[in-house]
Amino acid sequence: MSRAVVTGVGIAAPTGLGTAAYWAATVKGENGIGPITRFDASGYPARLAGEVPGFDPLDHLPSRLIPQTDRLTQLALVAADWSLADAGVQPKTLPEFGMGVITASSSGGFEFGQRELEKLWGKGPEHVSAYQSFAWFYAVNTGQISIRHGMRGPSGVLVTEQAGGLDAVAQARRQIRRGVGLLVTGGADASLCPWGWVAQLARGQVSTRTDPDRSYLPFDAEASGYVPGEGAALLVLEEAESARRNGRRVYGEIAGYGATFDPRPGSGRPPGLRRAMEIALADAEMAPADIDVIFADGAGLPEPDRQEAEAIQAVFTAPVPVTVPKAATGRLYSGGSALDLATALLSLAEGVIPPTPNVTDPVCDLELVTGRARTAPLRAALVLARGHGGFNSAMVVRAP
Repeated sequence: MSRAVVTGVGIAAPTGLGTAAYWAATVKGENGIGPITRFDASGYPARLAGEVPGFDPLDHLPSRLIPQTDRLTQLALVAADWSLADAGVQPKTLPEFGMGVITASSSGGFEFGQRELEKLWGKGPEHVSAYQSFAWFYAVNTGQISIRHGMRGPSGVLVTEQAGGLDAVAQARRQIRRGVGLLVTGGADASLCPWGWVAQLARGQVSTRTDPDRSYLPFDAEASGYVPGEGAALLVLEEAESARRNGRRVYGEIAGYGATFDPRPGSGRPPGLRRAMEIALADAEMAPADIDVIFADGAGLPEPDRQEAEAIQAVFTAPVPVTVPKAATGRLYSGGSALDLATALLSLAEGVIPPTPNVTDPVCDLELVTGRARTAPLRAALVLARGHGGFNSAMVVRAP
């Protein structure tokens, strides 16, 4: 069976614009969470977010594209450009039907829908069409990238919220196994606008703290919610033998994947995250002892954090390092799990486990990496993601 490997990484995150800047900040545990600047949040109970700093689309994209796009589109296009450049791929030299785009998104169309209807009718976000928003991010994540690079092969968007980035990469791996030569895949989200903000606050899970360093604390005694963020992490996925022939640098192999759905509340049945991990390990033909680091979902809420810790402990009877770098970026929704996956690949390449920033009083019985980054020989990582509504995904990545 064909093996799918990652040959390119493109990142735009609250802790760094570009893969090198992001990785340097992540290893240091620098915090990218701060007061919202993209709209006036003074009237809302939560006022902190992870915003991508210093991003001017005119620095990266043709000026003709700017009026046609919103921030999500721009972040996704730039991350896709960077991932292809990192892989050394020139799409114009490849068969157009041998390349595709499969990404994930969940709320990025909110800002576009709000903006366009305000132009038309001068009305606020309460008049935005959900259909328009979903149609827009579908076009963003497939059409815009596909058209820009002449990719006419398989395309699609996965909508499983925070789990979507992993699900998109898994779908791209399926296409590699079917003979498609190259896929751009991953996730992007950018919904830091009034309508997107209200939609997130409605869940009652967003942290209302005002200190950025104490706002998002997964597995900590003071955990009180998560902080939303924006960003994109897009990867170039290729068949392993083809990548070798073309002299590509390989970050790692997408070795295993599992996805489950939680039972309805009150059913008495356990959550599905443990089973997703077991499926991913079986798919990779690996045992728990083969995993050197776990990138946890880290909801930042006591009960979900407890459930995740118990699921990890049930699968891994021996201690294994666990980290949640997204504590410095906020939860980027579909962009979040894709960013975790990219971080895991960088960790394998560099032999470094980044810390979980700001967490000082862990309450879970996990080997949580806090304070400083940890150097270690890393052969394989497990990335976990949970999406609002019951989605669970787990992915094993293996060093080349």
